Amino acid sequence: MENSAQDKRIAVIGIIIEDKEMAESVNALLHQYSQYIIGRMGLPYRERNMSIISIVVDAPSDTISALSGKLGRLPGVSSQALYTKA
Repeated sequence: MENSAQDKRIAVIGIIIEDKEMAESVNALLHQYSQYIIGRMGLPYRERNMSIISIVVDAPSDTISALSGKLGRLPGVSSQALYTKA
């Protein structure tokens, strides 16, 4: 069953990849949830040997939580979601 627009929220998911070996796993998860992704910005921080990614999503809250949680459970990856109030 498709969720109505009222059930959806806009959120920004911040991702920090400290283990570059996990980049492929991160991208696989993002591809799995690509239907919800509005935009993505990635910044390689070479001086610190890490990558920082911001993802903007329009999805049900439980979907956003699931994606952020799956990302954060990857070794060497941190993830946090920031939701709109509406």
